[in-house]
Amino acid sequence: MDYISTRGSAPALDFEGATLAGLASDGGLYVPREWPRFSADEIEAMAGLPYAELAAKVMAPFVAGSLSEERLLELTTQAYGRFAHKAVTPLKQLDEQQWVLELFHGPTLAFKDVALQLLGLLFEEFLGRSEGNLTIVGATSGDTGSAAIDAVAGRAKVDIFMLHPKGRVSDVQRRQMTTVLAPNVHNIALENANFDDAQAIVKRVFNDKGMTDRFAIGAVNSINWARLMAQVVYYFAAGLQLGAPHRKVAFSVPTGNFGDVFAGYVAAQMGLPIEKLIVATNVNDILHRALSDGDYSQGTVTPTAAPSMDIQVSSNFERLLFDLGGRDGLALAEQMADFESTRSMQLTNAQREGASGLFQSARADADEMASTIAWAWESCGELIDPHTACGLFAARTAGVEASIPVVTLATAHPAKFPEAVERATGHRPSLPARVGDLFEREEKCSTLPGTFEAVAEFVAELASPKV
Repeated sequence: MDYISTRGSAPALDFEGATLAGLASDGGLYVPREWPRFSADEIEAMAGLPYAELAAKVMAPFVAGSLSEERLLELTTQAYGRFAHKAVTPLKQLDEQQWVLELFHGPTLAFKDVALQLLGLLFEEFLGRSEGNLTIVGATSGDTGSAAIDAVAGRAKVDIFMLHPKGRVSDVQRRQMTTVLAPNVHNIALENANFDDAQAIVKRVFNDKGMTDRFAIGAVNSINWARLMAQVVYYFAAGLQLGAPHRKVAFSVPTGNFGDVFAGYVAAQMGLPIEKLIVATNVNDILHRALSDGDYSQGTVTPTAAPSMDIQVSSNFERLLFDLGGRDGLALAEQMADFESTRSMQLTNAQREGASGLFQSARADADEMASTIAWAWESCGELIDPHTACGLFAARTAGVEASIPVVTLATAHPAKFPEAVERATGHRPSLPARVGDLFEREEKCSTLPGTFEAVAEFVAELASPKV
């Protein structure tokens, strides 16, 4: 399997190269040259497999040429052995039609652990084959940072620099990053910045010759294909439990950067029978506007109780547009260049029509988010976090045929957002015992101006050169 850029100019890479590169040299994102596809019989044969074995089966076509199936299984077994639930991503029924897929049983209590525990091992595997060092530069709206830091803290040949907008992540999210004191971990709080600003700085680092000549810059954000690949697995896990390949399933996905729901699109291309992918946003609704009206225009970021979705530029949407536009990289490069200069883009007819077959979208405001948290508690006895609430609101209002189960991805443990949950339910969720001392731990974080120059200077001073 080799990987090509969505913008058509960067050289193709194998899985190892795409994993270490993160962003393509032409500014695009790597995708497989073609989607592997399983037959119905092959999917049926996956039923009942332990999660690590299922993961190895689903991901094997993507890593061909870089990892043997045996080595991949060793890595998935190691990655998912750290999860607090033996099922890794357990499925829970709420009512006759609604289900939640709990993705928060990893070390940092969010869905990002499912991919990043594996990605940390992949970095270690591939870096061990060379003499080089990797400098990870990432941006987080809350959960990617802690999951990535946990995955690479203390690992050889890797430095990680994680940017977050100061004051715009929850206390739990911040402390899960800043209390990791490993010498290769560098947390950066950006002043007067939002997530989109942080993400723009990261992309500029990848495209700055002065930085890339000196350092091997790597990505842990979902611009890295390996992260999306690992997320495809839990769609298969849920679908199989609910009757796939003989029964269709719909998924509702709270999303800001479009990575989690794009993994569902990949699962559908691989043969999993998905009836609908429901894209759930909060009031930062660029994806809802794009899918409902074809209007992909950047708005002003509004802080909400679901900060990981407070995003108005969704990086992974580019991967979908590439696929729906006939995989014409040069045409998409022109379309994205126009967006980057004007911050506005209208989807083509082909892109809109292609998306409408599988995707629909919904937007949840603060009241709808809170009322859904309350409904889940009062009607089902379940505490859910605000991001999951956006997804569940969209799932319950989507109008999916009653015979088709709708699975909402529960992306974070409710204790990561205790104030919002308590306001809606009167109950304050407790942190699991394994992270219960979080607020007693020492913090370490550097505060910088929200500029590329400040970040580049900081990274250059502390990172290890590529060789």
